Amino acid sequence: MTHRFPIKEIAAQAGLSTATVDRVINGRPHVSPQTRARVAAALRELEGQEAQLAARGRRLFVDLVVEAPRRFSAEIRTATEAVLPRLGGAVLRPRFDFHERMDEAQTVAILDRIAGRGSQGVVLKARDTGPIRAAIGRLAARGIPVVTLLTDVEAPDRLAYAGLDNAAAGRTAAFLMAQMLGGRSGVVLTTMSDSAFAGEEARFAGFAADLARLAPALVIRDASGGGGLSDGTAEKVGQALADLPDIRGVYSMGGGNRTILAQLDKVGIAPQVYIAHDLDRENRALLRQGRLTVVLEHDLRADMETAFRHLLAAHRIGPGPDRAGQSDIRVITPANLPGA
Repeated sequence: MTHRFPIKEIAAQAGLSTATVDRVINGRPHVSPQTRARVAAALRELEGQEAQLAARGRRLFVDLVVEAPRRFSAEIRTATEAVLPRLGGAVLRPRFDFHERMDEAQTVAILDRIAGRGSQGVVLKARDTGPIRAAIGRLAARGIPVVTLLTDVEAPDRLAYAGLDNAAAGRTAAFLMAQMLGGRSGVVLTTMSDSAFAGEEARFAGFAADLARLAPALVIRDASGGGGLSDGTAEKVGQALADLPDIRGVYSMGGGNRTILAQLDKVGIAPQVYIAHDLDRENRALLRQGRLTVVLEHDLRADMETAFRHLLAAHRIGPGPDRAGQSDIRVITPANLPGA
């Protein structure tokens, strides 16, 4: 395994001992595939942080633990690497632990492993469940602050939340849906990746309450639980479409929009309004093609900077985030699609 970094740096980035990293680098036996993968990931992370490695200042290792489709995790990584040079007073060294699907036990195991090996902070996108809240408490008890990202976890020990106001996003989607459909009756298909994500649940609650008030002739059929991934989303949406010829709109809260559109195409349904979240590469393309009507966007780079500044302030480095509150919601259509 070729590299240009000191063993000590690789070990710190991977959260492993120098002896373990030495065995991996030199191809020695008795090393698990998971450990080899962790060292390989650490090398990729170091390559992306070379400007940070050369910077001077106190060094803090921060763990990013994220459950999200690969397309969105890539956006988080890009946003992270973009904002790191803006942070003064310390050099943040992110360690990425991204998974497309993690059950509760997997998430808890990762957080407990971080608590055992040490960290200066965790940025977490995970489900809101009791065992995950308890794991956050164990991190806090060891002096490791946790900031939840984009979807909150109602743990009393978490330091802060960084992300958009999800309930307001749902209300915005309901207003747009009601205005665009102009009093028509019919069905609105809704999809969440998983209702255990508190952020998506808040979007749905805001959307359902306001749609019932603004457009009582529209009824909701939910097809959630596909994880924003192709196979699971196709299955859930396919089941919902079996007896729904009168779909007027779609509100997609958890991604997988290309898959949802493919399922609609199979049964010859062309919704008049399709509202999605996040201006990632896939949704940009779908907007340009006219397949999406609206994307509700927020500034992911600003969210990452907010999360990191909360962690720095917890270590008494800097005053904390410049802005108060949650991210503003931007309404993006094919007419005002910003450049890449």
